[in-house]
Amino acid sequence: MANLKSSKKDIRRTARRKERNGEDRTELRTYARLLLKAIKAGEKTEALAVFSKLASKLDRAAKTKLIHKKNADRKKSRMALRINSIETKAA
Repeated sequence: MANLKSSKKDIRRTARRKERNGEDRTELRTYARLLLKAIKAGEKTEALAVFSKLASKLDRAAKTKLIHKKNADRKKSRMALRINSIETKAA
């Protein structure tokens, strides 16, 4: 157990950050799951709506260093390719 006052404060701060980061990661996975479900169902308009929210969440997560910037870019790119493949199947 920490003895210094600043160390105790660091432990509290780390616990708060860990909880917030866990919630944010869960939210990212939820939006990704919703997007994949919409893509699988072939609902392009719904997929685009969810994709815009997911892209925003990914950018924010990269900005706060929850995930790496290139990781966010890669995820957005792959999801965009999947969304665009809906159109080619229908045509």
